[in-house]
Amino acid sequence: MLQKDCLLEWKSILSNILFGLEIKKKKTKENIQYAEELLKKYNLYDFKDKYPSELSGGMRQRVALIRTLAIRPKILLLDEAFSALDYQTRIMVTNDIYSILKRENINVIMVTHDISEAISMSDRVIVLSKRPGTIKNIHKIEFDSKNKTPLDTREDPKFSSYFNILWKELGAYEK
Repeated sequence: MLQKDCLLEWKSILSNILFGLEIKKKKTKENIQYAEELLKKYNLYDFKDKYPSELSGGMRQRVALIRTLAIRPKILLLDEAFSALDYQTRIMVTNDIYSILKRENINVIMVTHDISEAISMSDRVIVLSKRPGTIKNIHKIEFDSKNKTPLDTREDPKFSSYFNILWKELGAYEK
């Protein structure tokens, strides 16, 4: 899933979601039904006949995620998936997508430059060096409650501690 939702403006939401199945030649009755179930489950079924221009940025990102989930991936790569959204929408969509990924039990590798996003969405944060990129450090992220959402974790006292550690490691903080 990329920075932009890459929805095809001339296709309906349902057609956009089924597009990946068409490309992979997996557009079966069972997979179409699964895609429709995902739309219902994530409150977008009523918009299935609408077009991307009729949706908010957050809804478009959820459609892009459902399109990706419809092909039943074993692992998902999120490459700056929320960076095109304004800050408030970004936080809310992060919360929604985190919940969807947890419910669907999908493993995710997320690329982000947003330290807060990395901490709130991850079990581990891998810090890369400057080019050529090598692994500089791996931080295990643990909050007391396993049921916390990304929004909840931002209020946890451990959040600012993780943030400061990562901020310093990235060389962005000097006293």
